[in-house]
Amino acid sequence: ELQTPWRCGRRQRALLCCVLVAVWEAAWGQLRYSVPEELPKGSFVGDVAEDLALEMAALHDRGTRILDKGRTQYFHFRLERGNGRLVVAERLDREEICGRSRTCTLAFELLLADPLQFFPIEVSVEDINDHSPVFPEEPVTFEIPERGDPGSRFPVEAAQDLDIGSNDIQAYSIVPENEYFSISYQTHGESNNVLELVLQQPLDREEQPEMDFTLVATDGGSPPRSGSTQIHIIVLDVNDNAPTFTQKLYNAKIFENAPEGSVVLRVVATDADEGINGDISYQFSQAAVQILSAFIIDPSSGEIRITKPLDYEVAQKHEFSVRAVDGGRLSALSKVLVEVVDVNDNAPEIVVSSFNSPIPENAAPGTVVALFDVRDQDSGVNGEISCALEEQLPFSLRPAFKNYYELVTVSALDREKTARYSVIVTAADAGSPRLSSSHTFTVDISDVNDNAPVFNQTSYTMYVHENNVPALLVGAVKATDADAGANGKVSYSLVPAHPPEREPCSCVSVNSESGAVFVLRPLDYEQLRQLEVVVSAADAGSPPLSSTVGVRLLVVDENDNAPLVLHPSAQDGSPPWSEPVPAWAEAGDLVSKVVAVDADSGQNSWLSYRLLRATEPGLFAVGAQSGEVRLRRPPTERDAAKQKLVVLVRDNGRPPLSATAALSVLLLHGSWDAQLPQQSPAAHEEDGALTASLIAALVLVSLLFLVSAAAFAACKACKSKEPSSGHVLYGPSGVQSYVADGAAAGTLPHAYCYELSLTTGSGNSEFKFLKPVLPSLPAQHCSTAVAGDDAEHFPAVPVAAGDADVESPGMQSVGHFNGF
Repeated sequence: ELQTPWRCGRRQRALLCCVLVAVWEAAWGQLRYSVPEELPKGSFVGDVAEDLALEMAALHDRGTRILDKGRTQYFHFRLERGNGRLVVAERLDREEICGRSRTCTLAFELLLADPLQFFPIEVSVEDINDHSPVFPEEPVTFEIPERGDPGSRFPVEAAQDLDIGSNDIQAYSIVPENEYFSISYQTHGESNNVLELVLQQPLDREEQPEMDFTLVATDGGSPPRSGSTQIHIIVLDVNDNAPTFTQKLYNAKIFENAPEGSVVLRVVATDADEGINGDISYQFSQAAVQILSAFIIDPSSGEIRITKPLDYEVAQKHEFSVRAVDGGRLSALSKVLVEVVDVNDNAPEIVVSSFNSPIPENAAPGTVVALFDVRDQDSGVNGEISCALEEQLPFSLRPAFKNYYELVTVSALDREKTARYSVIVTAADAGSPRLSSSHTFTVDISDVNDNAPVFNQTSYTMYVHENNVPALLVGAVKATDADAGANGKVSYSLVPAHPPEREPCSCVSVNSESGAVFVLRPLDYEQLRQLEVVVSAADAGSPPLSSTVGVRLLVVDENDNAPLVLHPSAQDGSPPWSEPVPAWAEAGDLVSKVVAVDADSGQNSWLSYRLLRATEPGLFAVGAQSGEVRLRRPPTERDAAKQKLVVLVRDNGRPPLSATAALSVLLLHGSWDAQLPQQSPAAHEEDGALTASLIAALVLVSLLFLVSAAAFAACKACKSKEPSSGHVLYGPSGVQSYVADGAAAGTLPHAYCYELSLTTGSGNSEFKFLKPVLPSLPAQHCSTAVAGDDAEHFPAVPVAAGDADVESPGMQSVGHFNGF
């Protein structure tokens, strides 16, 4: 050991200078050699004398020695004094010397005394393929459920080879090959090699309950070396989900001064099964004795703890495997890498000099919020401090002077987005490991009026029933202002709508504080179905900000209008029109139709019809939806000639409203003596002459009918003697002949096909009978009678009379009555 300069004499100082000179010369004369491992003793390494240009006598006379630089003295080489060559002194085992390090260099010094001189020498020991791969487990057993999904992976402890580089393990194979499994081998660095069996197709326990094969690992040496392990597969009937670790590799760091029992990390595996098959226990997998003496794992929680303090100088990292096994004996493997870190025992300190809070949200970028300095009691690298913000916030750190920093704003602030910031400043030293401390600045942002009120809807639609009570609440608008205090207090008002010349609505009001919308007066759906207003929301800031929204008010219809009967109409006070019905009309024939409307809308305007009162209730029926009045049965002689009907028309409102329609129906019991409807006395006075003419015409027609009946009887008498091919009669005589024929036969016709057109000029009314079926008529008879002012415009219609023995189907009969 050298003494300090101020305590040494002149001789010691001179010796120190020589040592320093020798060291300086050795830096420029370093020798490097490379030799393979496992060389026999005495193998040549290098010619030191020649490489250093030293004389053999100098090597012998100057007391040459080899000094090892490491803490542990190794005597792997020696210098032959006779020739100055460096040779191997003992067996070189690279794996024993350097383990699996990529480089293995042995450094030592050649010392020459008198004068003192050092020469550094490095010998690199190269790896040879002298080790075979070795599996940690023998054999390996897997319990795999049948019907497993192809692609399922089963981890296997990878083989270990002490050699490195190309002499390390290069490939895995299955012997003999089978169709069920393949090998997946992935290398992720020096300590994370993943070896898995991959299921290619589902197993069938009933076909093959067990399976054995050999897993072979081969290195890349020349010649290659290999190692193997036996794989035993047990096919299970149940528990078809193996545990799965959340990570393939768990990394953890722990300080070397951590106390006994400290938690290193916690491994977690999950199993999709339930019950006992899903219960997972953890254990070390083929761990070395050193691992078992330093670590312990909780079988239920997976927590890994240390059982004694770790020593960084002994081992910087620990690597082992953890197996998770479920209740069905399925398992999974995961690697655990624990790094031991050295201790830096003084953390930096943050001292705040000034701090300003709150700051306005419109503060310009660069505003200083706080001033602080950082200190660390450590020195050197451990005392070098750097400061940073933990999150990306609108703040940054700006160096002030020496160890002082300023916390400043870097962008615009918005109180409505973030009203308070927790700015965490972290100061860390440069030690290993780095220690840090943090200080939290709570910065409040004060408000300015930079936000207008915002409605919670882009538009509002409200409903009010017509005939509402005054000042009825129909809804409310709601606007919020992101500002605070008076800047966020909202008031509501109505504003004129566009175009501006339109007068504002006086029937709607809005509460200035709550935004409630009221209808001030009753509304009528039939007059006003909807209206629109514009509501403004303004805050109390300076200057105030505002926004508007449209409000649509829809009036909902109420059943406040009774049905209005359009037909038959009796608004002029005249008696209702009588609808004629011939005697041969059938059940289902249309008699008339009630037409009504309702001013309401929706279901309030849906109308239904019902026969309320009738002279003969069983004779007529009214369609509930159509309002059509039809015969329920054919009319008879016993039915009164004049029928009065009252039809009730009712809407579908709640409550329903109704109206009645009165109809008069005239039943025609004979072919010509129909009781026609009566008109008003005023009409009789106006058309008295016309009525007399019509009566005279009817008398004349009756006489012609009697003559025709007599002629018809005579013709029938002649037919009994001489056949006849038939007669064609025209006009009323044909009708008389037909009636006479019927009288001679002792029967009366059941129906008669005719068309009447009677006009008086007082108005027109048309009525049609459709499809009256004539039962077993002897022949078809049709006649047209025209009376009134328009008789000359209608030519006579021929009537054909056939043989009485010929039957013909019923004919359609259409009657047109143009009012008398």
